[in-house]
Amino acid sequence: MQGFSTATVYEGPLSEVPPDGLRKIWLWAVLIAVGGFLFGFDTGVISGALLYIKTDFGLNSFEQSSVVSVLVLGAMAGAMGSGRIADRIGRRKILGLEGLVFLVGTVIAVLSTGYAMLVLGRLVLGLAVGGASATVPVYLSEISPKEIRGRTLTLNQLLITIGILVAYLTNLAFSGAGDWRAMIGVGAVPAAVIVVASLWVLPESAAWLAARGERDEARRLVASVTNEATADRLLDRYDRNRARQDDDRTGWRSLLAADVRPALVVGLALAAVQQFGGINTIIYYAPTIIEETGLTASNSIVYSIAIGVINLVMTLVAIRVIDRAGRRPLLLFSLGAMTVMMALLGLSFVAGWSSGLSLVFMVLYIAGYAVGTGPVFWTLIGEIFPPRARAAGSSASTAVNWLANFVVSLVFLPIAGVLGQGETFWIFAVIAGLGWVFVSRFVPETKERDFTEVDADLRSRFGERAPA
Repeated sequence: MQGFSTATVYEGPLSEVPPDGLRKIWLWAVLIAVGGFLFGFDTGVISGALLYIKTDFGLNSFEQSSVVSVLVLGAMAGAMGSGRIADRIGRRKILGLEGLVFLVGTVIAVLSTGYAMLVLGRLVLGLAVGGASATVPVYLSEISPKEIRGRTLTLNQLLITIGILVAYLTNLAFSGAGDWRAMIGVGAVPAAVIVVASLWVLPESAAWLAARGERDEARRLVASVTNEATADRLLDRYDRNRARQDDDRTGWRSLLAADVRPALVVGLALAAVQQFGGINTIIYYAPTIIEETGLTASNSIVYSIAIGVINLVMTLVAIRVIDRAGRRPLLLFSLGAMTVMMALLGLSFVAGWSSGLSLVFMVLYIAGYAVGTGPVFWTLIGEIFPPRARAAGSSASTAVNWLANFVVSLVFLPIAGVLGQGETFWIFAVIAGLGWVFVSRFVPETKERDFTEVDADLRSRFGERAPA
């Protein structure tokens, strides 16, 4: 529902949603965003668990890195495949299926008897992580009134950061006993929550129901959080908007349509910039920088908790301001801060400045990322695509995001070894700067706009004319 979402589907003012309806929408949004929590948890928990896994299974350096990276490869596959399945069976069912895959992957990993079984479990978890990372923004978009759409979509990034932080705290809690199976096993609880919620609590997306011709069911759903008159009006508007679409292709084929191309360019570019701006390299390198400052933190788990707290606090700031300040201002501020801080961080290494100053630049970089580029990407991919291409567009953007993540993690150390650490950070600064230029030229504002307005702005930025 885009007036419950970001689509051209239903556009009803928030004043027509009574308090009971709003509470219901927020409950749905939080349960859907548990998929983001598992995204964060399963990507973060391995950092502490691997300290004990490598000893139990006698893993060499390649085997350790493959246990980590296989999740990213699985996530790419999961993100690419989830869009078509979501369009076929619906948002609610695909989320429940992803919760089930999370459970299966967790069980395999916890019961692993050796390296091969552990890699299999991590691969299965990767499929679920990738699928959820593509599904959650679309689902949140389609159950949210446009006036709070930014906040509900940012819930995804908030739950991702909470998931990472909980993973680090879980690692710390079980580190005394070295119980890596318990660390990974905690993920079964939120996975079960998703399965239960999809079976008995969450509704199907009204946008998907209407697109499938199930108008009566879509009308009942909208009326359950607004009123019958609003439901009728929004369904009529959906029919009119659907009638003027440039192309009837759906699924992956819809991404080839001319009216989808600007949104696809923006989605893929932001996906790449979010990763090639260097965020994961900073997080990976943080323990070394912190150790050089002479601070008293004794191990990488504690370092990670500090980083997780910074991520969480700044994401909370983003949630508070995203529906006030808008998406573009946050993105521009964030990318500007990332560019400056990454350039200064690189200079601190090249010029041999104090480690304390390097730490300040690193922390400010993470804060700048978390307040804008991190959450706004996940918000925009749920807002810029037309209804028929939303799931496929989100899947494609998310797959590129995971691919960029994999490439950066793979090439950072070799490039840093050839060019130097500071010079490598400058490359990331240049990419973040180019991202700023791209956003200023091509990314539209979506705050409190229905899809027709977003689409018109987007097309004009690419020199195209919107349909009458």
